[in-house]
Amino acid sequence: MLNPYDDPTNPGDTLFRDVLSLALLGFLAVIVLLLPHLITEQGNKSTAVEVSGDVVVQLTWPPEMDADMDLWVQAPGDISVGYSNKGGKIFNLLRDDLGNKFDLSSVNHESAYSRGFARGEYVVNVHAYRIDPNYPPPFTVEVLVSTKTTKNDETQVKPIVFTRALIRRQGHEVTAARFSLKENGEMIENSIHSLFKPLRQIGAK
Repeated sequence: MLNPYDDPTNPGDTLFRDVLSLALLGFLAVIVLLLPHLITEQGNKSTAVEVSGDVVVQLTWPPEMDADMDLWVQAPGDISVGYSNKGGKIFNLLRDDLGNKFDLSSVNHESAYSRGFARGEYVVNVHAYRIDPNYPPPFTVEVLVSTKTTKNDETQVKPIVFTRALIRRQGHEVTAARFSLKENGEMIENSIHSLFKPLRQIGAK
């Protein structure tokens, strides 16, 4: 008599394989059904991130260019804030980016954040601390204002300034933007211009 376990055509063997296949398919179906819910929860968490300041000023220049550009800002009635004075009553400089020097990231970016709004004029300057005069880096300045809506108390982030420019001489400072805000963060109409106002304070890095 043949051993049933040696016979590949044994019906019991086929039944076992079918049950195992159905169990695996059922397990995969459960994973596929749960996957959209997991992705949705992660997506909701990422959209809940809020802007850190009420007025956010950002300076960027090309990552491939090894230059040290400095952001300087001044709020109404406050001192100027930059690499040699990183904090005032209203603004704080988040980081002094030295270009490729002591930097593990290729991103060239500096930013300043305000705590609250003050009525009056805000000034944003850019200073070329270290550049190659033969290849001066173009830079971008963006200003965002974060305010609460009156309807459902949600935070609304609105860009109010976006400008690009170029500094051709090392040590040169330019005013990228001057603008005025109300106490609630609203822009005062026709207040944006770029008439030069020096902000940089002498200091060693």
